[in-house]
Amino acid sequence: MDFDHIRFYAHDAKQCRRWFTNVLGFQYLGNATTSNQQVEVVFSEAIVCIIVSPLNQAGPAAQYLQQHPPGVVDLAFRVSDVEATLTRAVQKGVTLLHPLTEEQQDNGTLVWGRVKGWGTLEHTLVERKGQTSILPSDLIPLSAQALSKVEMSRRLFKQIDHSVLNVGKDQLQTAVNWYQKVFGFETHRYFDIQTRRSGLRSEVLTHPQGQVKFPINEPTSDNSQIQEFLDFNQGPGIQHIALGTSNILDTVSQLKSQGLSLLDIPPSYYQQLRHQFAQAHINWSALEQHQILADFEEDAKAGILLQTFTKPIFQQPTFFFEIIERQRQAQGFGQRNFLALFQAIEREQQKRGVLL
Repeated sequence: MDFDHIRFYAHDAKQCRRWFTNVLGFQYLGNATTSNQQVEVVFSEAIVCIIVSPLNQAGPAAQYLQQHPPGVVDLAFRVSDVEATLTRAVQKGVTLLHPLTEEQQDNGTLVWGRVKGWGTLEHTLVERKGQTSILPSDLIPLSAQALSKVEMSRRLFKQIDHSVLNVGKDQLQTAVNWYQKVFGFETHRYFDIQTRRSGLRSEVLTHPQGQVKFPINEPTSDNSQIQEFLDFNQGPGIQHIALGTSNILDTVSQLKSQGLSLLDIPPSYYQQLRHQFAQAHINWSALEQHQILADFEEDAKAGILLQTFTKPIFQQPTFFFEIIERQRQAQGFGQRNFLALFQAIEREQQKRGVLL
């Protein structure tokens, strides 16, 4: 199982598409207009984002945005056998939103279906045989799609590294059990982060047959940043998606020049890091300048994880992006950085008056 594409609902798909291309450096792929919605598609290497906005009050995008702020509505997975995956999901009691569909195309076959995920989240399941259109035709008509991604020159981002789901208090284990039962995920790591102000618990799921990494968070205090997300989002949802890059320093430098805002990391973080890992061959000044967190794994491979986080990309303090580079096949999730990230988001909460 791997990530296939992400679908957002937003109030203005064209404006959102311009942000992706002008600020994040994504490439425009195509668009379509239906009776109910405007669809814009952008990509960066293996990352495909579909942005949908309503044109009236009749369609699903309008209904969603009447209850929730803009955000991720569909986290699509690419699987080796869609029929078997759908059958298993339905047998486990999952709601089928779109039945198994096979689209015969000139150079291949696209097989897909869609199920209801946790809360309002949906999961489109995709199987590709040969060369196919990027997206199922219910999202964007085949006539409006490019059959292959053009200009495959160097892009800032290569693939989705992981995606994070926030669920309600005391719902973590139930949600974890659901994704394990329905899709066969396995627990990889567990975090319990507490500060003097708030806290969260997180369980990282991975899939044994693919690259999907899927942490799930729950709040452990009423003023937790996870609870704030749940309040603004009117329920559970995708908190952030991590975009993988091969050179985070160059990527972040370019993104900042294009107007991207990142979370602020205090100088004390870098002072401690310099002291703790004094022998590491790291450009500490560049990391501090670009607000990049670093974590060093202790196994024989000595993997290095570099990561930074955008501020929320929509008006509400809900969805944001992570930018991540894994050096020497680092496998972790920045365990030492988890507290630093949590505290950085707490500082943003203080600015909003949520935390004192």
